[in-house]
Amino acid sequence: MGLLRDMAEEDLDAVARIEAAVHAHPWTRGQFNDALRSGYVCRVAQEGDELTGYFVLMQGVEEAELLDISIAAAHQREGRGGALLQAALDASRSFSARRVLLEVRRSNAAAQALYRRAGFQEIAVRRGYYPAGESREDAIVMEKLL
Repeated sequence: MGLLRDMAEEDLDAVARIEAAVHAHPWTRGQFNDALRSGYVCRVAQEGDELTGYFVLMQGVEEAELLDISIAAAHQREGRGGALLQAALDASRSFSARRVLLEVRRSNAAAQALYRRAGFQEIAVRRGYYPAGESREDAIVMEKLL
C-alpha cells in the first residue's frame, strides 16, 4: 500500500481526481475539504509522489462510519483496497470504536465482497439512498463489530 498518512489540503485536487475517475456520483473537492475541517479521520495512501487511495472516517460515540474509501483506477485489483480498509478499521480501534458502519451501492458487488471478506455484515437497506441517473439506488448498510 505504500505510505499511509493524514490527508492534507494540498492533497485535495489529487483526491478529487481519483474520486471523479472511480465513482459515477463522486464527492466534490469541497466535500473532502469539509471532512478535513470537520476533524474526520482522512488518510491517503501514497507511493512516491502518487496518491493511490484514501479513506474518510467519521468518529462517533463508540462507533465509526466509513464515509468514503477509494483506490485509484490504475491500482485496483492489487489488494490495496483490503489494506486500506484494514487501516480504516485500525484507525477506528484507535479511538475505541466498538463497531464500524458503512453504506454501499446495491450494484457495487466488488465493494460488498471486499467488505464481507473483512467481516462486515449487512444490517439494513436504505431505499433510494443514492442517485442513479434518472432514478435512485438502494444502499446496503453494513456493520463490523470490533
